[in-house]
Amino acid sequence: MIAATVPVQRPSDARLLVVDALGRITHARRADFVEFLRRGDLVVANDAATLPASLQGRHVPTGREIEMRLAGRRSLAADDVEEFSAVAFGAGDFHTPTEHRPLPPPIAPGDRLALGPLRATVTRLLGHPRLVSLHFDGSSDEIWAGLARHGRPIQYAHMTTPLALWDVWTVIAGPPVAFEPPSAGFVLDWHALAAMRARGVEFATITHAAGISSTGDAELDARLPLDEPYDIPSSTAVAIGRALADQRRIVAIGTTVVRALEHVASTRGYVASGSGVATQRIDETSRLRVVDVILSGVHEPGTTHHQLLRAFAAADVLGQADASLAARGYRTHEFGDSVLIERPVLNEQILSIPRTSVGFQSDRWCA
Repeated sequence: MIAATVPVQRPSDARLLVVDALGRITHARRADFVEFLRRGDLVVANDAATLPASLQGRHVPTGREIEMRLAGRRSLAADDVEEFSAVAFGAGDFHTPTEHRPLPPPIAPGDRLALGPLRATVTRLLGHPRLVSLHFDGSSDEIWAGLARHGRPIQYAHMTTPLALWDVWTVIAGPPVAFEPPSAGFVLDWHALAAMRARGVEFATITHAAGISSTGDAELDARLPLDEPYDIPSSTAVAIGRALADQRRIVAIGTTVVRALEHVASTRGYVASGSGVATQRIDETSRLRVVDVILSGVHEPGTTHHQLLRAFAAADVLGQADASLAARGYRTHEFGDSVLIERPVLNEQILSIPRTSVGFQSDRWCA
């Protein structure tokens, strides 16, 4: 597999590998993904817009250059932007692979940072010398203005062209809360949404603060994904409850949707509306309660995104898919190709347990 290097969300040659519930593999044009949906499916996508979360500046105590990549926050509230967690890098920019970036100057609580028009204080270290909590000076309006004026999208060396915000916003982008783009949603456009409606496929959204995908540090990367806040609208919760009650498939556009829906279902017993913070890691040990199908980017084995796909397919099936992706030169990363994986279901049946509130909780047992 090779990295996509051109920031085009829907290239005409984008491809889709499909793994059905029996483990059969099909190759298709990604533009035709709606053809693999069924009447009655509920498709759920993440409508988060991407923040300009990379901030170049200066570590005031040493005067040395520093880059802070914002990586987390407590909530999605628009006025709750004083506190962020962030990953620190030394001098340089995205042209250097993250694993080769120099270390930042030693950082200690109380250190001041000058990040363009923004000023911030390191309040504490978060279990690693490069992962810190920041408190920004000023009002929420001043902080938003500073981010808009000075921040840039987080970017990696495989993409040599500097990214603009419009490169990383999906067509359904709403609240600016994601730290990196929920890039599985790049597959969506207004033609696809119209085709879903014509096919009898329901569509709903959540908002989830998609986090960073790499820090360049093996110890830090082992902690990914970091905690990520999300919000589920009442209309989406109701739609999910009805789909579960009717035993219709729920299709997640991206790993962030899986993480949010499975988190709320595991903690509340059903998909409730409202805000939460996803704290879990999903992998082969996870029992999926809500999502039946995932449409995601092409992820390399060993990454946390790839590990999440193990909740949808057995190791041998996913291994065959990976081999096919590599043999056919599928492209990875945010502007790459896509996979659509339907998880197997025990005895080809879906078991559901009725609940009150927004409809039903469904315990769907994987084979």
